[in-house]
Amino acid sequence: MTVAPVAAKNVRGGTASAPSLQSHVRDYLQRLRGGDMGSLPAIAGLGVLCIVFTLLDDAFATPRNFANLFGQGAQTTVIAMGLVFVLLLGEIDLSAGYTSGVCAAVMAILLTNEGWPWYLAVLAALVTGTVIGLVLGTLVAKIGIPSFVVTLAAFLGFQGVLLIMLGGGKNISINDDVILALVNKNLPVWLGWALCLVAILGYAVVQLYRAQARTRQGLVAQPMSVILLKIGAVAVVLLLATLVLNQERSINTLITSLKGVPIVVPIIAILLIIGTFVLSRTAFGRHLYAVGGNTEAARRAGIPVDRIKIAAFMISSTMAAVGGVLVASRANSVDPNTGGSNVLLYAVGAAVIGGTSLFGGKGRMMDAVLGGAVVAVIDNGMGLLGYSSGVKYIVTGAVLLLAAGVDALSRRRAAASGLG
Repeated sequence: MTVAPVAAKNVRGGTASAPSLQSHVRDYLQRLRGGDMGSLPAIAGLGVLCIVFTLLDDAFATPRNFANLFGQGAQTTVIAMGLVFVLLLGEIDLSAGYTSGVCAAVMAILLTNEGWPWYLAVLAALVTGTVIGLVLGTLVAKIGIPSFVVTLAAFLGFQGVLLIMLGGGKNISINDDVILALVNKNLPVWLGWALCLVAILGYAVVQLYRAQARTRQGLVAQPMSVILLKIGAVAVVLLLATLVLNQERSINTLITSLKGVPIVVPIIAILLIIGTFVLSRTAFGRHLYAVGGNTEAARRAGIPVDRIKIAAFMISSTMAAVGGVLVASRANSVDPNTGGSNVLLYAVGAAVIGGTSLFGGKGRMMDAVLGGAVVAVIDNGMGLLGYSSGVKYIVTGAVLLLAAGVDALSRRRAAASGLG
């Protein structure tokens, strides 16, 4: 697939030359100075954290620990993905953590106590999450109760619901091999490499097709050099990650072999792709950004604001249900603390640290993945260094405050420069 490298017709019938690499870099630096930071702070922070923890403890950079990071951060990342939809509206969902716990309990009860097959139990958990989101969204959009109050009430109520479902404090074990494999097992080595190559090829096709489509529509596309650099960077990251994950990680290879990409990785990747497509390539996604940017203007433009809000809460709670399934898989059980403790705080923190704005109208699914990685690295790295939970909370809170501060300053800078 080729992309016309030079001329493209503009909307007034003339031609516009494709920007050079120099001009593209200049424009990017101008956007940074104007307050459009994007994911740069999260990427820079993640890189610094990885370097620091690697220097402080050699165990951090081992293949075994690298694989553990995916399991540790899976629930936070997936719940954060759902929260992005709500945060884009300038709303909040404080119930997401315990929603994941209730949905996990539904799955565990049906799976273990009632003998349902895994796929029906998981489906029931997802439907439960969707219904919860429908109720929350309706209360916010139709009744007009602030989302903070609605979801705070749900946060408190779902703790009681979870206790009642589990008989006050029982622990329900999960023995289904399929559910347990989601976070605890790995793909065959050959399949990991195959998915890696498919991901690289797919990303390349999307980038080239997008550039070609912009050229056909008379819009200026990115320089081919920039497109190739992006494809090359993604390819290097994916190939290195797959290479590390496919190394032997077992302490005693005579007893068991432990290598391959964790199954949870393609699960998160699929959710990322679907969510990114919804936000960037559908009318619903465009309407979501419009409502978050200016609700009244969106309403006057004919956008069904109430339906958009309800749908966003439904997606958030459904993603929380997926997170509940993953945490139940990792823990091999469900108990009254499932979805509680720091789950919600970490999920909200992940979305904001990744670059999603608390003020609405700005955010991507990738933000949740980057933020989830930052949170997982902090928790994992400080755990290896022997720091207490108190210190972890302080550091994570400081990083979250820093991210929120960067967002606020970026918005102020963008407004001052006329880009906001």
